[in-house]
Amino acid sequence: MFRSTLAAAALATLAFGAQAQSATYAIDPTHTFATFEILHFGASTNRGRFDKKSGTVTLDKAGKSGKVEITLETGSISSGTAAFDKHLTSKDFFNSAEFPTAKFVADKFTFNGDKVAEVSGSLTLLGKTNPITLKASNFACYESPMLKREVCGGDFETSVVRSQYGMTWGLNYGFSDAVKVVIQVEAVKQ
Repeated sequence: MFRSTLAAAALATLAFGAQAQSATYAIDPTHTFATFEILHFGASTNRGRFDKKSGTVTLDKAGKSGKVEITLETGSISSGTAAFDKHLTSKDFFNSAEFPTAKFVADKFTFNGDKVAEVSGSLTLLGKTNPITLKASNFACYESPMLKREVCGGDFETSVVRSQYGMTWGLNYGFSDAVKVVIQVEAVKQ
């Protein structure tokens, strides 16, 4: 009886140890960019990015699971044109005065082998929350020679329907309702 109890305790310890492989990573703002692309009258593509962002990722590679929380400061949008940036931060689009942040939170990671293939969660923008899935086109972890720590990252993209968040300006002029979102992210193990 004692031997089987000891064996069960050892197995439980091993199982717990296997589950406790998750690590926390802080978003590296110098290697993380959230950009958007939207068709302009079907003729060309307008692009912009958010320069201020923060967040964390918890990744359990052995358990093939994770969590992520990334916050974007909507007032930090940069399109390369000051007048367009001002319009984008106005009530017509991101309404940065009333909604200074957008947030992506996810707890469903899909793996392809040992690489993250998708991250599913929700995007909160303009006070409205909708589900989104980011699909990875690249993902890897490496030992940074400069930081002397593990860094994980990848390229992810999705498409959002902006009217689902109440962002409808320009739809009657022919601007696209679909917005392509591209995220380049790297996060440093803490």
